[in-house]
Amino acid sequence: MKVQLAQQVQELVGTSDLVIITERVDDVALLIGHMVKMGFVEVLDRHIPRHWQQRELSWGWTAVIWLASILTEGDHRKVSVEAYIKGMHNTLSHLSGQAINPLDFSDDRLGHLLQHLSKPTYWHEIERELHARSLEVYALSQDVIRCDATTVSGTHEVSEGGLLQFGHSKDDPSRPQIKVMMGSLDPLGMPLATDVLSGERADDGLYMPLIKRLEAGMRQSGLLFVGDCKMSALGTRAYVGDRQHMYLSPLPCTGATAEAMAAWISEGIAQGRDGALERLVRRNLRDEEALVAEGYEFERSCGLEEGDAEWTERVLVVRSPAHTERQAAGLEKRLATAEHKLAALTPARGRGKRQITEEAKLVAAIAKVLKEQQVEGVLQVEWQQQIERHTHYVGRGRGSATRQQRVTENSRSHLTRITRQEGPIRALTQRFGWKAFVTNAPPERLSLSDAILCYRHEYRIERIFNRLKSRVHIAPLFVKLNDQIDSNSNFGD
Repeated sequence: MKVQLAQQVQELVGTSDLVIITERVDDVALLIGHMVKMGFVEVLDRHIPRHWQQRELSWGWTAVIWLASILTEGDHRKVSVEAYIKGMHNTLSHLSGQAINPLDFSDDRLGHLLQHLSKPTYWHEIERELHARSLEVYALSQDVIRCDATTVSGTHEVSEGGLLQFGHSKDDPSRPQIKVMMGSLDPLGMPLATDVLSGERADDGLYMPLIKRLEAGMRQSGLLFVGDCKMSALGTRAYVGDRQHMYLSPLPCTGATAEAMAAWISEGIAQGRDGALERLVRRNLRDEEALVAEGYEFERSCGLEEGDAEWTERVLVVRSPAHTERQAAGLEKRLATAEHKLAALTPARGRGKRQITEEAKLVAAIAKVLKEQQVEGVLQVEWQQQIERHTHYVGRGRGSATRQQRVTENSRSHLTRITRQEGPIRALTQRFGWKAFVTNAPPERLSLSDAILCYRHEYRIERIFNRLKSRVHIAPLFVKLNDQIDSNSNFGD
């Protein structure tokens, strides 16, 4: 917009027309300033090679401005960036001090940038140096690192050797996915390392490569790695302990742990009856003291194989009242569902109501319902056999006193009573809410109460995944090539 200036103002400014350019800035200035302060531009320019025929705008500034647009617009597609730059041309030129041209952000050029970022030789060094600068600038605590994985789906075709593969997913199992493995720094929740892997892979084997990269970047011993039950694989725990680090993770209730858990819970119940459990109490929203958790611990020796070096770890057996309530509510729901399904096995006689005539089939159907709802031993089912006899004349025509008759019998099994076994239910609910954790951290470094609170902050890394999917909108994926999927996921982190 041009504005005609007054004569006096023209003499001061030296021009007769004032050009006013209006652009929507949003939070771009803040984002670019923050990334410049962290050294994004210099680090990327140092590690990404520059072609002698490359456009004037460096890779560092290209990446910083693109990342700012992703965070502002929530759109990771390359095709939309050039139009965005046209609407922010003057603002970006003033912020960066560079000559910004929309062609610097064409689909092809951004694709070349993603190809560079997908190469581990470039990306790992960029990641390491950026995190080192962040820790130095903000003097962040480096004691606790959380590790976890998530999945990101897309509408891609599955190809052999591709990143997009079908696998276990909480989001949409009908779509192929990639797996994003991440380590983040507590308590800030800052991503430290990201691995993008094919979607069919199990989480168990992904922790060790990530931990190797994390410790290489942190360059200190005594780190505490916190993860879910998939991080508690014996090989992962052995590696962490051998590298003079510590771990904290829950044990999955499978295999040997499932066999030992019954005895651990019985010991916890006995100690609770004697008042020997360590209690963790906090104030709730009503400013009342409430029990958060209680438990006990013991030590045990572990080794990969017989004859290998062993280490000592602590097993923390913990009961959570909130977890107890959830499990009790789940049992109540399963009991109600089982009662409804059992009652439906033997409906009243009527049109279209199929009856069970053989007792063996009824017994099998009852057992199937009890097993599906996991209520075996807590529901008692009683039934009886009902037989109806009907007399018919043999042949056609009217009956008479001398006419031959035959008797038919129709039998059906009928449930007479479904009773909840209060004793077994009470014994079962008493064992609800227990979970076992393992750590090799000494009690003076991580007490039982500290371990409980530390693990309950697992939501911090989940928030990173939530921002990645809801703020950056990386799901569903729109980029198609493997290297661009890899680097785009790293870029968004």
